[in-house]
Amino acid sequence: MRRPLVHVLALTLALPFRPAAPQGPARGTGRVIPGIEVLLTDSIHLIRGKRVGLLTNHSGRDRKGTSTIDLLFRTPGVKLTALFGPEHGLRGVAKAGEKVASAVDSATGVPVYSLFGDVSVPTAEMLKDVDVLLYDIQDVGARVYTFEWTLANAAAAVKKPVIILDRPDPIRADRWEGNILDPKFASLVGQHPVALRYGLTPGELMKFLVGQKLIDAQVTVVPMKNYRRAMWYDETGLPWIVPSPNLRNLDASLLYPGTVFFEGTNATEGRGTDDPFTLIGASWLTDAAAVASELNALNLPGVRFDTTTRTIEAGYKFGGQTIPMIKVRVTDRDEVRPVTLGVRMLQVIYARHKSEWQWRQRSIDRLAGTDELRLAVEQGTVDALLTRWAADERRFAEQVRPYLLYR
Repeated sequence: MRRPLVHVLALTLALPFRPAAPQGPARGTGRVIPGIEVLLTDSIHLIRGKRVGLLTNHSGRDRKGTSTIDLLFRTPGVKLTALFGPEHGLRGVAKAGEKVASAVDSATGVPVYSLFGDVSVPTAEMLKDVDVLLYDIQDVGARVYTFEWTLANAAAAVKKPVIILDRPDPIRADRWEGNILDPKFASLVGQHPVALRYGLTPGELMKFLVGQKLIDAQVTVVPMKNYRRAMWYDETGLPWIVPSPNLRNLDASLLYPGTVFFEGTNATEGRGTDDPFTLIGASWLTDAAAVASELNALNLPGVRFDTTTRTIEAGYKFGGQTIPMIKVRVTDRDEVRPVTLGVRMLQVIYARHKSEWQWRQRSIDRLAGTDELRLAVEQGTVDALLTRWAADERRFAEQVRPYLLYR
């Protein structure tokens, strides 16, 4: 077996389409420079004269909004020979779980291979004209997101150098929360034993996976400049780009590591509404006001619970119905503990609706990375579960410390 290898650069400073423009200016005054720009200004030697494969989507772009595809295609001395797309496709518009077909980018003539369909890792045929694989996708800092595992699986499979063009953890890279995944429940929504809110950039996560010998890969990280771990995405100065169709704002991204649990139930996590992952509901949640009151009485930090109704778009849970919902409002994002919030919401709603409640057992256990969450909710032992998960958080924070690239 090859010996795993990770390089981190030492920097002198700290389809016939192109994706839609970023959604408005960022709030912060930060000057974070993403890895793609650092590559092209400081580290072009890594790819000059090489045939480049690029795993990316609509979020891979520079600060001006130019896609990484275009930037590499126009760079003298670099030959872009293959494009690879994750879940939601290269454009980022396919629905969750929808298979995406391979195609050709008519603007460049470069073949586009889907890694979320019949094939999940690049094949030898896809890689025959590739010397090095680049990765440039905006992550959300949650273990249940598939992008990071598509990267990890690809890096382990290609047996070629992999270069990660680093990007921020949008919900802060100095927070760790939730259990460490039990490998028995590994899937594309959690491939390796990391915490649910893992507090790492994509480059740091890959450093950790290689350093802990969880994958065997030759990885180089091109780090960002001017990034600090405590930054929220809107403090980086980078334009907000919706990373996937149902994570439309920063509040939804923050709540996602907890409210995503409802994907594994017969309640809805808000898909098919105007604000997914901040809305939880069901046709049978007729006591929504009482549920919100009980949740507010728990005094969970940084949030308040209100009630509302929504008409759900066809094709989703309760499609075409107008249903009662709980709205989670972020009041202090620095205090929110999304995983704990999600667990407590499961606990309260389950206790009130045992007769209506249904688990999607395979889904909830994969999302939680364990069957302990489902059993704790059923058995009324959530407090003990959260105590165990707090120990996992502390352990994971210590495990990743040697692999951190930013202060």
